Amino acid sequence: MDWLDFYYVYVLVIIQILAGFLFFTKCLHKDARIFSVKYLVICLSVAVLGMAAVLSVPNGIWESAAYILLLVAAGIFLFRADGFAATLYAIVTVEILQLSFGITNAVLGILYVDISGRPQMLFLAALAMSAAALLLSVFCYWLVYRYFLSPGMGKGPYSLMLLLPTLLLFLFEDYISVFVYGNVADTGGAGNLQRAGNVQLLLIQLLGLGSLLCVLFAYRKLTEGFQLETELSLLKQEEHLLRQYVDEAKTRYENTKSFRHDIRNHMTVVGELLQEQKPQEALRYLNDLQYLAEDMSFPCSTNNPTVDILLRNKLGIARNHGIDVSCFLQLPYPCPIADMDFCIVLSNALDNAIQACGKVKGGADRHICVEGSVQGDFLLLQVENSCNPDISYRPGQGLANIRSVAEKYHGTMEAERGGTVFHLNVLLIISQP
Repeated sequence: MDWLDFYYVYVLVIIQILAGFLFFTKCLHKDARIFSVKYLVICLSVAVLGMAAVLSVPNGIWESAAYILLLVAAGIFLFRADGFAATLYAIVTVEILQLSFGITNAVLGILYVDISGRPQMLFLAALAMSAAALLLSVFCYWLVYRYFLSPGMGKGPYSLMLLLPTLLLFLFEDYISVFVYGNVADTGGAGNLQRAGNVQLLLIQLLGLGSLLCVLFAYRKLTEGFQLETELSLLKQEEHLLRQYVDEAKTRYENTKSFRHDIRNHMTVVGELLQEQKPQEALRYLNDLQYLAEDMSFPCSTNNPTVDILLRNKLGIARNHGIDVSCFLQLPYPCPIADMDFCIVLSNALDNAIQACGKVKGGADRHICVEGSVQGDFLLLQVENSCNPDISYRPGQGLANIRSVAEKYHGTMEAERGGTVFHLNVLLIISQP
């Protein structure tokens, strides 16, 4: 084996495997640390196994299938990825590589007619096309990762819509490689006929690459549309619930207003009962008034009627689940922050807190604490709750809604877990009246 064969069989193949593996792992985990020792050891192992697979199986579809299986196995067992997502990313990785080399093979076939009689030129053209294929595949990997990759790719009920056309393109490209190229440029036939055939193959390969990019782009837009539709539906439901809180707040404050208006009459009745020497009847009347006052009271008086109602409902639910609750929240009045935005922040925060406390094992501390303070033009809302340290934490739509409100008021949101306690801090910038 001369050095050219060594370059084609070992160096080029290893670079292809490592470039594809880097793209594959970044698709599975965008936060993967590619310069860590662990990752470098994994890359070396994949390169060795990939080379063994390439040398042990025939060229063509079996070689591609072996590389796909190697990537899928690495994704499932090394990165704990979903099997369907790993398979889809692996097919896209290998397909981009195939199409890139198919394009350069077609170009080499076009040039072959003119340089077939000059071995040195043919040698240089082959080296240039192999390097161009590698660069093209790396560029396509970057392009797909940067602009065409969907965050939910490989997950959800619509993933099959992406897998089928992607698999079809993969099989079509393998058919061309095996039955048309034989993994090398076609060298038979008359010059003009050969050039025309390779031009057609070049157009087919370009169309295949363009089709793959279009499929990925269309799937991304489709999933984004479904996600936005789902979020819109959830926001409509949330708006409906929050408006109910507002209506209930108004009703309760009207009842409070009526109670304050009638308190003089109640005191008159109590006074007359005492004057008539009827202490037992006066005591029963006072007890009735006490129950009425307790029914109209709030567990936390924030100086905002809407927020008071929200806290009464949410903290009441928490108490019914055996969760200890406390509230130390005072809001400025008047306040430039809309009641609806307060409800979005606190309702999502308390819903998440109640859910997290519900997953705490029996006998452990379960508590929710709501605090808030105003310092100058800054309003800091804090929600602390118990959580199960054995359950992984993933930000959901509730925290995304809270972050949106924080950004609306040019503030920030921080969520962190320390052991068995989860902390949520929301900073809002307000202008003092």
